[in-house]
Amino acid sequence: MDVQVEVAREANAELVSAFARLLPQLSRTAHSLDAAAVDRIVRCDTNTVLVARADGDIVGTLTLVTTPLPAGLRARIEDVVVDGAARGHGVAGLLMREAVRLARESGARTVDLTSRPDRAAANRLYERLGFAARESTVYRMPLDD
Repeated sequence: MDVQVEVAREANAELVSAFARLLPQLSRTAHSLDAAAVDRIVRCDTNTVLVARADGDIVGTLTLVTTPLPAGLRARIEDVVVDGAARGHGVAGLLMREAVRLARESGARTVDLTSRPDRAAANRLYERLGFAARESTVYRMPLDD
């Protein structure tokens, strides 16, 4: 499988359709995104949306978020998802390596990500790429009803 990774520059119908297909594979609670929502994500100055293409079709996405903070520029990888039919072909690794390259190029001090323990294959990939689990507690406050 020949896979190419690129930065999404616009929220076109293809990208909206790809998110509609991929987000349910990432999370059962993810809300569907309309064109305006995808446009906000793509145009946000802190986001870099990467897409992976195989045979011209979008088969994976990743969002790199860079944030300038008093302690330095930080980078975070969010919402990595690869279509079930394309898993096992190195797509996630290509997306991750490109995100790390872009974060390094931007001057970020670190790259963080979170992953549920039950995502064993993803967690093995992250460790192979050089990410290390941290002793940390993540707190979350749900804001919607």
